[in-house]
Amino acid sequence: MSGEAGAFGAVVGLGTVLVMCAGAGLYGCPRYNVYSAKMTGEAELAQATQNRQVLVQTAQAERDAEILRAEGTAKANKIIGESLKENAEYLRWLWISKLDNQTNKTVVYVPTDGMVPQLETGRIGEAK
Repeated sequence: MSGEAGAFGAVVGLGTVLVMCAGAGLYGCPRYNVYSAKMTGEAELAQATQNRQVLVQTAQAERDAEILRAEGTAKANKIIGESLKENAEYLRWLWISKLDNQTNKTVVYVPTDGMVPQLETGRIGEAK
């Protein structure tokens, strides 16, 4: 009978181990799911934080570049304005040369006392 008792003890022992493993699984699986969800949430939060920082730094870089462009344009305008203050002849020449570059248009330049051109005083040869 000792052989049968040993086999019975082994079966009971194996059954006990299986029940304990099943109990550990039933206890551990929900805990692992909570842990896994927590880790996933933390990873997504870290990614969102990184993305926000990239957007903020990109916006700051674009703002700084726009400010530099505006400052450069302001300086260029100031230089051009200063150089044109005492240079009315150049401005007249530039205006006339722009008129010459227009295609299919006839422009008659007639200066007046104030050097304000009259672009069109009336059509020549209009039917009355």
